[in-house]
Amino acid sequence: MIGHRQLTTEDYFAILRRHRGTLLALLVLGPIVGYLISLALPKEYTSQTTILVQQPAVPIEYVTNINSGELKQQLTSLQEQILSRSRLETMIKKYGLYTNEQIQQVPMEALVDRLRKKITVTPVKPMADTNSTQLPGFIIRVSNRDPAMAQKLCTEVASMFMSENQRIKHDQAQGTTTFLTKELEDAKAKLDDRDAKLAAFKSRYIGELPDDQQANMSLLAALNTQLDASTQALSRAQQDKSFAESMLAQQSANQSTDNPSMVKQLTELQNELAAMRAKYTEDHPDVIRLKQNISDLKEKIAATGGQEAAPTKAAVIETPETLQLRAQVHQYDATVKEKTAEQREIQRKINLYQGRMQVSPNVEEQYKLLTRDYQSAADFYNALLKKRGESAMVSNMNHEKESAEFRILDAANLPGSPSFPNPLFFTLGGLGAGLVLGLGLMVLREGRDKTLRNEEDVEFFLQLPTLANIPSVAKSRHSRKDASDGPRLVASA
Repeated sequence: MIGHRQLTTEDYFAILRRHRGTLLALLVLGPIVGYLISLALPKEYTSQTTILVQQPAVPIEYVTNINSGELKQQLTSLQEQILSRSRLETMIKKYGLYTNEQIQQVPMEALVDRLRKKITVTPVKPMADTNSTQLPGFIIRVSNRDPAMAQKLCTEVASMFMSENQRIKHDQAQGTTTFLTKELEDAKAKLDDRDAKLAAFKSRYIGELPDDQQANMSLLAALNTQLDASTQALSRAQQDKSFAESMLAQQSANQSTDNPSMVKQLTELQNELAAMRAKYTEDHPDVIRLKQNISDLKEKIAATGGQEAAPTKAAVIETPETLQLRAQVHQYDATVKEKTAEQREIQRKINLYQGRMQVSPNVEEQYKLLTRDYQSAADFYNALLKKRGESAMVSNMNHEKESAEFRILDAANLPGSPSFPNPLFFTLGGLGAGLVLGLGLMVLREGRDKTLRNEEDVEFFLQLPTLANIPSVAKSRHSRKDASDGPRLVASA
């Protein structure tokens, strides 16, 4: 009797002995029934193929892979696309699957769902001794009642995986190329704008740029040196001029009054000039000097009363030394004018370069800003240009057969034995079902049995002590069996 008290191990063994026949019968019948069921069920054949995920044919050092996302995510996406309703419906129509169901007007959605359940995609796990997390490959299994049809469907699904993966990679590369081309055009326009602004700035501040600062400093130092040399030369010319003028004044004061007349001297100079013209041109220095002396002498004659004055009148006649001093004064005067003009020009240039040096910090700040913007635009443009080239190479490479990322390692096989039902599994399942059913019947029968079988049962239910054990005499077979379990108990009142 189950449930009335705490059972011991001996109680459990006693229960098993009482119901061992039923339990053994179910343990024998269960596997037999399971095996017969496996023979009666329709056979399913499974064809499988293994697809290897291989590295790109072109090393990544030469062509960067632009496909985004992990391979597991890509495989999941591929599986959803390939096992979509449109593709599976095409396969059903192509191979004439479920003809009887279509005649019975079974909805196409139900047939598609049935075929989808017959297709499984299982990723291959990496080896335990490797640190790689990349997916090495996956296995495709397709089940069908016809082994040849299962092989055809498995080959078709594998081909769809291969072609769809190739198409997706090509579309990604082509889409990336188109996007990068548009971005490259925008980047080119921005780069041209930055270049134009930088060129205009350089043209506006030519000579004042940071790159010109060192040259400006060198030129400024050279101009200061030239200014010092010009100042010294001007000072020397002024001193020489003053000295020549003082000598000329002294020479004029010392001239005597018994010199030849100025008219006679003029005649001599004119004769000398005529002789010089016969030998030299008008630009010869001696000709020019004689002309100047004649002109000066005529001025003196005019100042003393002209050529009409009496030739015997006393006049001061300049000696060659005086004329040489006068020429030196004239030459020094020209040198002073030249050095003064040179000094002013050098000073103007110094002021110009000093002004450039003063505005250089502000120009440098603006120049750095424009240069930084231009360099950023140029770097961005070059990066886009490189990426677009790589994307175009990937797009072209995807057209090649050798560039396929998926490769069939094992072609779809023709199954020789059914994958479902498996007689061994059904036999073991029948054994398990018989064991569970036998144990359940044992529990049910023990729960409904009200027999007091031992002293513990009497004391538990009657709450009285046991006086003696009286063996029961059973006439029936069932009573003898019960009597063999133990003597009847008589409790004291």
